[in-house]
Amino acid sequence: MTFWKRLLGRPLSRYAAADQRLPNIQALPILASDALSSVAYATEAALGVLVLGGSAALGLSVPITVAIIVLIAIVVLSYRQAISAYPDGGGSYVVVRENLGRNVGLIAAAALLIDYTLTAAVSLMAGTQAISSLLPELRQHEVSFALLLLALVGWANLRGLKEAGRVFAIPTYAFVVMVVVLTLAGLKDLTFSHGFVPDPPPLVNAIEPLGLFLILRAFSSGCSAMTGIEAIANGVQVFQEPAPRNARKTLLVMGILLSGMFFAISGLGFMYGVAPSSDLTVIAQIGTRVFGANSVLLWAMQISTLLILVLAANTAFSGFPRLAAMLADDQCLPRQMRWVGDRLVHQNGIGVLLGVTALIIFICRGDTTVAVNLYALGVFTAFTLSQLGLVKRWWQRHGNGWHGRLLMNALGAVATFVVLLVIVVSKFDEGAWTVVIAIPLLIWALTRIRERYRALYSAMALPVDFVLPRMEPHHPLIGNRCVVWVPRISRPTMQAVRYACSIADQVVAVAVLERPENESAAQEQWKRLVGEGPMVPQLVLLQSPYSSLIDPFRQYVMEQEHAAPPGVSVTVVIPVAIPRDRFDKLLLNQRANVLYEALADDRSRVFSVVRSFIA
Repeated sequence: MTFWKRLLGRPLSRYAAADQRLPNIQALPILASDALSSVAYATEAALGVLVLGGSAALGLSVPITVAIIVLIAIVVLSYRQAISAYPDGGGSYVVVRENLGRNVGLIAAAALLIDYTLTAAVSLMAGTQAISSLLPELRQHEVSFALLLLALVGWANLRGLKEAGRVFAIPTYAFVVMVVVLTLAGLKDLTFSHGFVPDPPPLVNAIEPLGLFLILRAFSSGCSAMTGIEAIANGVQVFQEPAPRNARKTLLVMGILLSGMFFAISGLGFMYGVAPSSDLTVIAQIGTRVFGANSVLLWAMQISTLLILVLAANTAFSGFPRLAAMLADDQCLPRQMRWVGDRLVHQNGIGVLLGVTALIIFICRGDTTVAVNLYALGVFTAFTLSQLGLVKRWWQRHGNGWHGRLLMNALGAVATFVVLLVIVVSKFDEGAWTVVIAIPLLIWALTRIRERYRALYSAMALPVDFVLPRMEPHHPLIGNRCVVWVPRISRPTMQAVRYACSIADQVVAVAVLERPENESAAQEQWKRLVGEGPMVPQLVLLQSPYSSLIDPFRQYVMEQEHAAPPGVSVTVVIPVAIPRDRFDKLLLNQRANVLYEALADDRSRVFSVVRSFIA
């Protein structure tokens, strides 16, 4: 077994994909870790703005929390309607694309791609800060520690979804339990020892006047608690059957847990007069007051906080690759982003997310201050557009109870749009302008890739007058056999088949099917194109027990070489499209390059690469 197989585990059969579906108790930590973990920093983010108005302003954290909880309830109920409308997975991109058009859908896609990367980075950096509150000597190594945690999360995801569920379940529930224990211990202290009279916070002089603008800024910072709510609607296909029903239940449970935990942290922070500190996080300060400094429960609280924040990045590792694969299916990203690895995950999407997240952590130097101000903007953009898409869907299709569903989604659209405006206005000078610029740039890039794919596929289309010459009769014990790799029926592929017919006595075109149900359609298309009979190349369709489309072809070539009589050579013919633009090389021939390397490394054999120049 190679090093990478030992590291990532044995391949999983694509027929075992159904076994990768998870029960609710495992799906909740995978898809809700981002939302649940946000209570560790959402209150602190709001207090960090309120403190600019002086000590007296910190008391507004509780009403701000209540307002955000109302918004959480609206969004959760709205996304339950999304699951009803899209039982196979109704993420913002799918909803917006199908109801508001592909171009508007790209706005939601760009916003979510940015949000996923920022979610992963913020979660990992916040987790590092949680543990450095207990171990101050780690502060100078926060960037390195966050990158190490990023590598561990990436490795767990590359090993496959089911194993990720096992890894993430225990820490997520441990954090929930510790917040419950913190809340109960705090209520006991307030009831029997402290009394329900809030402690005055440390004296802080006001830097800015306490006005509506400052309150709105604090509200928008606290809305970071809402990132990750739509992950369950995106990942309905992760649940065991009946998947839609299980997803709706899990979403409701997540909303209740998130609201209760968020209110508990904000309420305890208010009662104990907690203010933001550069040395201790807000949740660490509360834990110190309730459990005592250096107590076992305080350590358990902070370690569980670290773990849930690290694992919250898994929401991004679940959502980003899946969204990138959908964009690749729509030809808005390179096709290799939709490749599924042997562990039944989109490994290229995970790799890209690893690289971008590492870059953000390095740029921010492990500090969440700037990133927290940015990453709620993307998710509220997606919230608003998806709710508008569902409003249009219910208006056009009606159905049972459509009036109530329409009103629910309309309320969600209005509420999230207002919050989006608040975030843009209040956080623009604090870095939100970068996301406002980045989203249009990303939309332009996605649109540009789609245009190039359309142009390339049009250039690779077979001409109307294409004729494949018939081969001459051959003797099976002499001559040359050609095995032509068929990635798709196109001009480069058929030119490779034509070339093979000109140099070989026997020609076999071989395609590896991604979906077994496409076999009949592929055979019919081949017959219409080349005809039937012994004098035309035969099409062999291979099934792949795993996700790899390379290994079945390589195995077939080896079988043909082994079965060939003495004196008969086997030539592997690989079609390659040569585009005019260098950028287009990133969009084409990626699987051909992997195939060539796999066959060349395996043993010495004869290759013929047929290059077809396209405009």
